[in-house]
Amino acid sequence: MAGVCCGVVAESEPAAAVEQTSKSSRRRRLDIRPFNLVSDPAVSPPLESGRKRQKLDLDLLLLASPRDCANAIENSDANKLSEDREINDGLNCNGIVEVENETEPAKFGLTSVCGRRRDMEDAVSIHPSLCRRSCEAEISSDIHFFGVFDGHGCSHVAMKCRDRFHEIVKEEIEACGGGKAVDWKLTMERSFERMDMEVQGSSVDAEENSNCKCELQTPQYDAVGSTAVVAIVTPEKIIVANCGDSRAVLCRDGVAQPLSDDHKPDRPDELLRIEEAGGRVIYWDGPRVLGVLAMSRAIGDNYLKPFVIPEPEVTITKRTGEDECLILGSDGLWDVVTNETACGVARMCLRAQKPPSPPMSPASDAVVRGGGGAESSDKACWDASILLTKLALARHSTDNVSVVVVDLKKNQLL
Repeated sequence: MAGVCCGVVAESEPAAAVEQTSKSSRRRRLDIRPFNLVSDPAVSPPLESGRKRQKLDLDLLLLASPRDCANAIENSDANKLSEDREINDGLNCNGIVEVENETEPAKFGLTSVCGRRRDMEDAVSIHPSLCRRSCEAEISSDIHFFGVFDGHGCSHVAMKCRDRFHEIVKEEIEACGGGKAVDWKLTMERSFERMDMEVQGSSVDAEENSNCKCELQTPQYDAVGSTAVVAIVTPEKIIVANCGDSRAVLCRDGVAQPLSDDHKPDRPDELLRIEEAGGRVIYWDGPRVLGVLAMSRAIGDNYLKPFVIPEPEVTITKRTGEDECLILGSDGLWDVVTNETACGVARMCLRAQKPPSPPMSPASDAVVRGGGGAESSDKACWDASILLTKLALARHSTDNVSVVVVDLKKNQLL
């Protein structure tokens, strides 16, 4: 016998007949259909077709839950919302925070690994929306901070740079009034000088010195130092200050453009400077200052002054719509990977992410701690940093490897 149970029609009877004869079955089918919650029925357009009904159902299913909205607000620290504005004022039913003149959060990815070294001496510091700059048009714009520090002798100086450098840079920017006309070259030079003076005036405390290889050395930082490559990204410019052999490379329209020049002791101008100061460059497993240090500029290394200096070289690059990404890395990457190869890998990863990639972790004050790791605010950038690190290790890099990839595509950091 043909029959109907819970709205299921037997194969022997046409569906139309059931629709005409069974009111109870229609009622049951209506009961089990999804119940759609509309935030404001007064503004919802009437449904004219089944296709519109299906689209509305999908949109409603994608609405963020209250917990998702709260997480989105919590993770938006990189935008630095004004303290005098209630955070829910700009929150609509789609979980989007609407703030006038607000820049998008920085998109970056970083990886820092010990590699084939016994100790981890690299440090990475990333601070999106480090501070704000008031332009003539009274539009607040973000200043993003990215830094890679490659320690030698021990990790003390690199760790101190990681913890303090961004604060010093922020203080120097604010000392200029936070205005549009910041003298970036002077600001970065003062920041490096202050960082070096803080290192000279510091000593290693007992906790910091408990389990490190320099515990038998003097408690000061005399025999410890670190390179420093720092990039400040604003909506109009990229400011790079470099001291040592870490490096910053800009990928613009598929072309690799170095924004820093490694400070090697055999670089002609550096060799001349060292010799004029009374020092010598001795070739001992490569060129080294006094046969000891394989770089001619660094923060710390008090025992090698004045031959090794903390003065950075600063480049200021105007941003264009063709900028794709910025890569910062320690020499563990650049010793085995060329600028062109690094840009090619990063471009491949960024282009592979066709839909907007979700954040991997909160973008606010992300810092790799201790023995290394990975952080990101964007999956594509994270993929690029991971792939570059793996490439360096596959090419038998013998040093710590730290890589930062920053997405510079239009509307990302503008």
